[in-house]
Amino acid sequence: MTGGVSMFKKLFIANRGEIAVRIIRACRELGIRTVVGYSEADRESLAVKLADEAICIGPGPSSKSYLHIPNLITAALLTGCEAVHPGYGFLSENPYLPEICEHCGLVFVGPPAEALREMGDKARARRRMKTIGVPTVPGTDRPLRNVAEAREVADAIGYPVILKAALGGGGRGMRVATSDAELVHVYPLAEAEAETAFSRGDLYLEKLIERPRHVEVQVLADHHGRVIDLGTRDCSTQRRYQKVIEEAPAPGLAPEVVQAIAADAVRGAAAIGYRNAGTVEFLVDREQRYYFIEMNTRLQVEHPVTEEITGVDLVREQIRIAAGLPLQPPRRPPLGHAIECRVTAEDPTRDFRPVVGTITRYLPPGGPGIRVDSHLWSGYSVPPYYDSLLAKIIARGETREEAIERLDRALTETVIEGIVTTIPFLRQVLASRAFRERDLHTDVVRTVLAEVQR
Repeated sequence: MTGGVSMFKKLFIANRGEIAVRIIRACRELGIRTVVGYSEADRESLAVKLADEAICIGPGPSSKSYLHIPNLITAALLTGCEAVHPGYGFLSENPYLPEICEHCGLVFVGPPAEALREMGDKARARRRMKTIGVPTVPGTDRPLRNVAEAREVADAIGYPVILKAALGGGGRGMRVATSDAELVHVYPLAEAEAETAFSRGDLYLEKLIERPRHVEVQVLADHHGRVIDLGTRDCSTQRRYQKVIEEAPAPGLAPEVVQAIAADAVRGAAAIGYRNAGTVEFLVDREQRYYFIEMNTRLQVEHPVTEEITGVDLVREQIRIAAGLPLQPPRRPPLGHAIECRVTAEDPTRDFRPVVGTITRYLPPGGPGIRVDSHLWSGYSVPPYYDSLLAKIIARGETREEAIERLDRALTETVIEGIVTTIPFLRQVLASRAFRERDLHTDVVRTVLAEVQR
């Protein structure tokens, strides 16, 4: 027992990389033994080295390991685990996993299957939020039947519009159309990408909010009917709909907007009977009008920035909630500002092409206000099968300006040799006028790249 918690004796981690390491650390502080399921490609990973036990769940390709539910469930049962933590990505938002866990006597560290279904279907999620009065972007409330229907809707709401995968996320299956001809052209492309990524090509259509901010609200909900928010994050600094830099709190929002957007996030989570950690995401236009776009029913990659300003360990709270314990409200109000950047194995000079290889030398940064979440070590080989994330470097300061300076200093200290990384690109973004002056919107990275290339 640690801190009065003894709910699980052993927990299975159905993930890899830095998030697997993060879960191991939270469990260790709670006195919970961990078992990590690893693919053959991750046999020498840091998570395998740090976990109390490790078990191989299949070959390198994720379809045969981290996405293979029978292998994961069998491994959890064979090792005597009581709970399964999915991390983020992979199966974390697949409603079949919690259902099978329940059938096999395992606790799923995440929301109920029905919440995953309701929020996983983006069109259905929009309909639900609309019924309770949460603002949504004008568009379709159910999947489109065909391109003809998409053209009718686009004519009614006006161009530009954006197509999105109804079951998707992460920017896959998203295409912008500024005219009827362009919509006809991109519709089959978006449909095919959605089919490849999510096994269903269902699309919905929204009015494109030009140069919006991407603002999200972290929520926690327990089994006792309590739902709380832990403030806002700004995730506008994106490249091709993939987040690059995130910060908390979202800078420059009017206090009344912050209060309203947080209240709507809590109301939305409560309406679907949500439990565990989740993130309600909004677009905010230049007049600070906000619109619900989706709910991520899992832990977010960017969760550390919220932890840094609130003092709340979100992974610890996930595990406590899954065990049926009541929420522990924050012990203090949010303090300061935190910014996270994602260091990835990509080559910015070659259109961010993913790279693989062996880390010959690794030295993480340190000093006041710096946190590093990573699975790297000198000698680690980056496999070709998975996401290119290498490390998350987080800086906290009393002000946003101090956090930026600390993060830039940390990036200059970081040593990752043997492969190309995005560190130089991240420093360019941090140094840009737009980022420094809080001119944040989802096209800001494209603006920065255009300036650098002049």
